[in-house]
Formats: sequence, C-alpha cells, structure tokens
Amino acid sequence: MPILPIPVALAASLLLGYLCGSIPFGLLLTRAAGTSDLRTIGSGNIGATNVLRTGRKDLAAATLLLDAAKGAAAVLIGAALAPGGGVIAAAGAFLGHIFPVWLKFKGGKGVATFLGALFALHWPTGLIFCAIWLTVAGIWRYSSLSALIASLLSPLVLFGFGHGQDALILALMTALLWWKHRENISRLLAGAETRIGQKT
Repeated sequence: MPILPIPVALAASLLLGYLCGSIPFGLLLTRAAGTSDLRTIGSGNIGATNVLRTGRKDLAAATLLLDAAKGAAAVLIGAALAPGGGVIAAAGAFLGHIFPVWLKFKGGKGVATFLGALFALHWPTGLIFCAIWLTVAGIWRYSSLSALIASLLSPLVLFGFGHGQDALILALMTALLWWKHRENISRLLAGAETRIGQKT
C-alpha cells in the first residue's frame, strides 16, 4: 500500500521524476572535463549527440548512459510511491530533460531519457526500441530518423503487450520528442540531415 494518498503520490512521482530528469549530465561532465560550454557549440543541446561534437567520445558515452539512467531511476522511484507512478515519473523525467529548470528550460531532445524510462517500464519494449533504432540506422544511417521511428513504434509495441495506460503516456512523450526534432525532420525532408559517421 502507498504511504501517501494516491493523488499526492502521483504528484510526487511527477515532481521527483522531473527533478531527476532535469540533471544536465552532459553539461556537468563537459564542464568537469574543461571542454567548451556545451550550449555554445553545435545544436546547443545538453544531450550525448552534442557532447560528441566536443570530440570526447568517452564523455558522450557517459552522457548517454547517465541520461538513460535518470529516466530509469525516475520510473523506479515513481513505481515505489504509487501504482501507476512509474509512468508518471517517466513523463516527469522526460520533461525535466527537455525543459530543465536549472538551464532556463533549455535542455536536450530526450531520446536517451525516453529509452531509459522505457526499459524500466517494460524492458522487452526497450529492447525492441533498440532493435528498431539499429535497423533504421543500418539502412539509412540517420540517427535522428532512427530515434523518430523507434519512438513512434514504441507506444504501439507497449499497447500490443497490454500496457494501454503506459502506451498513452509514451505516445504523448513521443509527440513531444518529435516536436523537439522538428529541425531534424525539416533537414531529413530536404535531404540535408547529417548521416552517422559523416563529417559536419
């Protein structure tokens, strides 16, 4: 039984998820390493893709793992607070990464945090996300396209596994993820998006 009343526990899940997701690991790691301010290079985002533009693959990998981990941690915390709290915390973490209060609500695009939360919610769907990402990347070599297609299919996969409520929340997260990728979508349509491994 939850310690708090359900509405309070769900609100706490959302808030704690947001605070967890808003930790800007990419910015913190690059600052600690003495590289350029992440917000002044490339896209200005705080995610792993932009960290890679500093030339530090190790920091990019660490950012990817930590951004995924904060999504997963938020789900576990939320699930411990209330039934259904996990997916509410997942939404909070995703919003926190994209709109971190510490950085005037200017964050990343949320793919790693989305994936980490997805693994914690239902790991088979997380594996399917990765399989879709790798397949699309292998065929077309666009990281953004891979994330867009994998995120679009994830709610459908969750629904197929019988997780209707989680699928609904993930669908809303997917819509926001696509909105954050609107510039990538424009470049994809124009044939101007950078391929994986291509020099910018």
